[in-house]
Amino acid sequence: MPSLAVSVPHSLEHDEVIERLKHFAEIVKESYGERVSGLTESWRDDGLDFAFSALGFSTTGQVTVDSNIVRVDSTLPAAALFFKGRIERGLQERLERLLR
Repeated sequence: MPSLAVSVPHSLEHDEVIERLKHFAEIVKESYGERVSGLTESWRDDGLDFAFSALGFSTTGQVTVDSNIVRVDSTLPAAALFFKGRIERGLQERLERLLR
């Protein structure tokens, strides 16, 4: 299965990054709730493990918060490979706004 990787630098305190990410996850659930099913998330001190299905395709991944960077690593269904660049750019832009 193809992978997706996005890294975004930040200059925030660790706890602030986690709180912002939790808020972002809530917004995503509200915005895409009807198109996403089976969403699971497990928060840990350094980030989040997640899984969900969208349009019948499943994906899993991790968000890792380091002292100066947030990394998102995820599987990408083969059917979404054509949109990989667009997905990565969109995620990158949203995270950059979130972590300003």
